[in-house]
Amino acid sequence: MAPQKVHGSEIQLPLLLAAYQQAIDFNMICSITNTEGDIIYVNNRFCEVSKYSREELLGQNHRIVNAGFHSSEFFEQVWATITQGKIWRGEVKSKAKDGTFFWLDSTIIPIRDEKGNITQYFSLRMPIDDKKELEDQNIMRLKSLEEMLFQVSHQVRQPVSQILSAASLIRSSGLSNKELHDIIGLMEISAKLLDHFTKELSELMTRETKKITDPLADKLPD
Repeated sequence: MAPQKVHGSEIQLPLLLAAYQQAIDFNMICSITNTEGDIIYVNNRFCEVSKYSREELLGQNHRIVNAGFHSSEFFEQVWATITQGKIWRGEVKSKAKDGTFFWLDSTIIPIRDEKGNITQYFSLRMPIDDKKELEDQNIMRLKSLEEMLFQVSHQVRQPVSQILSAASLIRSSGLSNKELHDIIGLMEISAKLLDHFTKELSELMTRETKKITDPLADKLPD
């Protein structure tokens, strides 16, 4: 194959492909299986992340790193997709040899021969533990926010109830000036409590929303 030229410069395809493969091997977890799902190739990155040696992985099924997190239906859907010749992509939780867990953004590509028959499956996987950790933190923050909202709403109900009770008393007849003065005072106290709780709720919502939408904000210096 003749070198291609771009703006007067030749592109050496063999060198480009070698650099491309090196970049993938450095950043991505790669594996190839036969049509039975047996592993016939893994790169060094796969061994590093899974903590299995190449010899331990070759000939095995990817069940060797199954974390037991996903259902059997999940993997049946993956297999059904790729055996139909379609590309599958999704996030998979896996388990290393030492028992630790790791998440991978996985893409599985069916490889065909000249006749169009599927002969192998090529997998590219990117570790996404940081992403999943951030998602878990956001879930915990949302749960914490829900709990705090429940507590604040419970606290708000009391002054609201007091204000409504006081308003009902004012509507009744026969109240002395002192009684009216005391009721108005109670309404003022309740209104101030309500205002305080409302401000707390607003500030809480602002802080928690910022943490979720901008997770690095609380790590930046003031």
